[in-house]
Amino acid sequence: MPIPTTDEMVLPVLQHIADGQEYRRLSILDMLTEHFSLTQDERARLSKSGQMEKYLSRKGYINQASKWHYHITALGREFLNLSLEESSAPDLHTEAGVSPSVVNSAENNGLADDSRLPDKSIEENYHTIQEKLAADLLERIKNNTPTFFEKLVIDLLVKMGYGGSREDAGRAVGRSGDGGIDGIINEDRLGLDMIYVQAKRWQSSVSEPPVRDFVGALDGEGVQKGVFITTSNFNPAARNFAERTSKRIILIDGKQLTQLMIEHNVGVSVEKTYEIKRVDSDYFSENTENS
Repeated sequence: MPIPTTDEMVLPVLQHIADGQEYRRLSILDMLTEHFSLTQDERARLSKSGQMEKYLSRKGYINQASKWHYHITALGREFLNLSLEESSAPDLHTEAGVSPSVVNSAENNGLADDSRLPDKSIEENYHTIQEKLAADLLERIKNNTPTFFEKLVIDLLVKMGYGGSREDAGRAVGRSGDGGIDGIINEDRLGLDMIYVQAKRWQSSVSEPPVRDFVGALDGEGVQKGVFITTSNFNPAARNFAERTSKRIILIDGKQLTQLMIEHNVGVSVEKTYEIKRVDSDYFSENTENS
């Protein structure tokens, strides 16, 4: 029996993590096993493939909060809400009073998809715009200086809730010669724990040695947590090393970086906002008790 497709897994996973808390990968796998009545062999194949988290991360619906821990993004929550509204919406033909002959004519002329599923077209256009925005952001970052990139990283981490004030975080920048550490930032506003930051504005993939050097620098400082951010990507050896090390290392590649920038409004601004409205059926319901 084939394991569920990624499309089949999207809604159950997003509903499972919809409260915004961090969820372990094993918890999500347990839910999928029960939801789809998977055998142990099917569960093992699903776990080994990693297709669920890869697909949802690529879509921007989830973020890896820490090693093997995920949480839903604003985009994921929006997609979930739209999907649930669409599944519970009344039949569009009946609601709009469209006769079967008109519907059949539209279907025969290839117009049914556009006329009956406007939300789907809007969502597809939204994703296209988001993808282009992410590509433009990455290009702009690569065309700026390494110093600008370090500043951007600190701005993003502050927007995500780390580091306290921007001024406090800004004083941590400029450690590029300190054993592979580009910055230090508070994990919380009280400064109870520190996170060391490495920011690489690279074109080629980041291999294992730079990640190994970063972990060595953390050892030298007696620090357990670090974030390694690059404009390119990490090759499998680099990711495997980060997963094996006893340190808590988060790797953020160019694609994840731009998604976080969009989600937390760093380097972007709202150009237009559209409201999608529907007919208020209650308004048109006459009160028969007073007639």
